[in-house]
Amino acid sequence: MDNVKPIDLARAMVAAGAAKGALSAKDLLIRGFLAGALLGYATSIAFTATGQSGVPLVGALVFPVGFVLIVALGLELATGSFALLPLACLERRLGVGTMLVNFCWVLLGNLLGALTYALLLDGSLTSMGHVAATTGIGPAIVKATEARTLGFAAFGAAGWWTAFVRGILCNWLVCVAVVMGMASTSTVGKIVGAWIPIFMFFVLGYEHAIVNMFLFPMGMLLGAKFTVLQWLQWNLVPVTLGNFVGGFVFTGLALYLTHRAPVMAVPADPAPAADALTLPVAVLADPTL
Repeated sequence: MDNVKPIDLARAMVAAGAAKGALSAKDLLIRGFLAGALLGYATSIAFTATGQSGVPLVGALVFPVGFVLIVALGLELATGSFALLPLACLERRLGVGTMLVNFCWVLLGNLLGALTYALLLDGSLTSMGHVAATTGIGPAIVKATEARTLGFAAFGAAGWWTAFVRGILCNWLVCVAVVMGMASTSTVGKIVGAWIPIFMFFVLGYEHAIVNMFLFPMGMLLGAKFTVLQWLQWNLVPVTLGNFVGGFVFTGLALYLTHRAPVMAVPADPAPAADALTLPVAVLADPTL
């Protein structure tokens, strides 16, 4: 059996958070950069699949490939860290200041990677600015980004809270995918476990801050009628805050609270039973998402 028991999984989540917190700024930037770019790839693939098929469900089915690549390569996605690093803080294996600095470096890396891919894709779609991207995924991206900035702004405070709630709902599922990726010791198990929740969030149209770091700059490059300030105010800020709440409160903390006591208890007999699952050290210290 390649499944990891929940009590061992809870220990692995804390260990992963501590391992992420120990990474250098260089590693966080590089891994964050690559993760942001790969999510940009996955998003453009999903829009392409939707446009070619006319069925949004098809785009949602292929989108998780980006997340799987991030997990397999051990890269850094801030939204996944939202579920794990606070647990290491609760166990006093990481300081709050270190956690916040970690978040900043990873978010910066994610943003730089997403922007780099957006600029390169824009050059590809427009023949380096010589033609307008009036076909393919261009119009769909423009329409989606305007709806999720100007559309939210039209509702005022209610629009801001809508983005926040969609951010919660999104990263609740994304961080379930993070944990499911750690719930198996096999590559196939990790892929399948992570694929399902990512598919669910995308098909439901929720808001993911790192995906939007590619999508909204891409929309502006293609002519969408909103400003950077409007993107920040009506999407990126509320969505990022919602992603933190969804990832930490509804996934990381919830699982930690229900499995913490068995994990932290000292067994009466330290000798493992003959049929007990032995969790590899590599899994316990797995720094992947």
